Amino acid sequence: MTTADILDRGRESFERRAWADAFDKLSAADRETPLAPEDLERLAISAYLVGRDADRDEVLARAHQEWLRLGGTERAARCAFWLAFGLLNRGELARGGGWLARARRLLDDGHLDCVEQGYLLIPVAIQRLVEGDAAAAYATFGQAAKIGERFGDRDLATLARAGRGQALLRLGETAEGVALLDEAMVAVEAGEVSPIMVGSVYCAVIEACQELFDLRRAREWTAALSDWCASQPDLVPFRGQCLVHRSQVMQVRGAWPEAMEEVRRACDRLSHPPGAPGVVGMAFYQLAELHRLCGQFAKAEEAYRAASQWGPAPQPGVALLRLAQGRVDAAAAAIRAALDEARDRLARAKMLAAYVEIMLAADDVAAARSAADALSEIAADLGMPFLQAVAAHATGAVLLTEGDPRAALATLRRAWTAWQELQAPYETARARVLIGLAYRAMGDADTAEMELDAACRVFRQLGAAPEVARVEALSRMAVPKTAGGLTAREVQVLRLVAAGKSNRAIAADLAISEHTVARHVQNIFAKLDVPSRSAATAFAFQHGLL
Repeated sequence: MTTADILDRGRESFERRAWADAFDKLSAADRETPLAPEDLERLAISAYLVGRDADRDEVLARAHQEWLRLGGTERAARCAFWLAFGLLNRGELARGGGWLARARRLLDDGHLDCVEQGYLLIPVAIQRLVEGDAAAAYATFGQAAKIGERFGDRDLATLARAGRGQALLRLGETAEGVALLDEAMVAVEAGEVSPIMVGSVYCAVIEACQELFDLRRAREWTAALSDWCASQPDLVPFRGQCLVHRSQVMQVRGAWPEAMEEVRRACDRLSHPPGAPGVVGMAFYQLAELHRLCGQFAKAEEAYRAASQWGPAPQPGVALLRLAQGRVDAAAAAIRAALDEARDRLARAKMLAAYVEIMLAADDVAAARSAADALSEIAADLGMPFLQAVAAHATGAVLLTEGDPRAALATLRRAWTAWQELQAPYETARARVLIGLAYRAMGDADTAEMELDAACRVFRQLGAAPEVARVEALSRMAVPKTAGGLTAREVQVLRLVAAGKSNRAIAADLAISEHTVARHVQNIFAKLDVPSRSAATAFAFQHGLL
């Protein structure tokens, strides 16, 4: 084939969205005869879409220079913008800022009224959003959208629309903001925007869904985009932050191995070379969360430490890890500090559920009740099903501890139903554990065991080792009616006393404080009218509690 034939085939593959073949053919043609700037842009896009970011940067820089040589200042500025956009997203702020400055200078020097002016407003708006000035960000995105519409540039109009949606969410205009984000994703799904724009729009939409606890919308758009990607086998559409968000969606729907694979890819991609610090921290935090849920505490500790090197304290994950390790006092101190630092209600909502769980383990029921009420108020205001389920679960746990199993059962049933509708198996199973304990507290041991068994099966399927161990322990510790008036927790403590364990060891096993264990032991002695641990052990043997 001649060079012209190879070039024609490369262009043809580009139009067919056969990205790998387009990259190979256009690269081969370029090696024979340097490509014109239009074809260099095609080559750069192909390189990006097959994951060859370094090649994309080098080719875009060449296209920029060629447009300058030919007098195409606007197109040269656009190449500079895309170079900057990619570099900034990867955390290369100095290089990205330099290319943005060059693009602005070219347009300002030429006094050019062109669509590229709108593209250069996008980084300005994003910066204002990051700085917390959502009103200014919304206005700037609006200016970019008008320029995109005036010049008929759907890429710019769609990107600006997604940005306006994000800004509205920060301003508390949830319904209007979500509508704009959905409209941006409709443009993606309908093929109205170029493939290079898809990842940016998707990432903005999924990030908003995570902020709003809108799991249903996140899952729906993730599935739609996955179908779009499947039609282009060569495509590498999901980069660092998108991979993290996809992992979070997979985790909630119970696909933990796939979630682990996605977040490991994200950590690897973002670390070599290092990406934006906040995004790198997010990736390692998600990795740590999956390790914690699977009971791989040493790996979770390592990943949380890595996350802390790139951003704020990795909470509530670390506090929940300390709880799982039996370090209740450390968990309580960590979650209190994290809640104090959470200013807006969405940030507080992320901490409150963990706070309730930890305060109940620390035997501070009043604090748990206050937090559960605050969480319910936020959930009612936002109206998001996921957050409402979290609040119902927390309230049910508090009611159960307060000694009102009937009220707890009704509330936990609401949580269980919501989790089922959201297709969140781990959370559904956790609700069933509490439901089982509520039935047990009401004297219905058979139903309690069925609930615990059903939950345990789900935990085993997921690989949630700590929850499996907890449910198995709860199943073994069903309380006979002839147990001397002991509560369920006191029977648990008595069995561990009979096993020869110290108060400290019992506290670690049950994830409660040593002080609480000591109080339980004294109550056991008083109820059984025995003077010592050995006498309490004898009682346990005599009454079949072991």
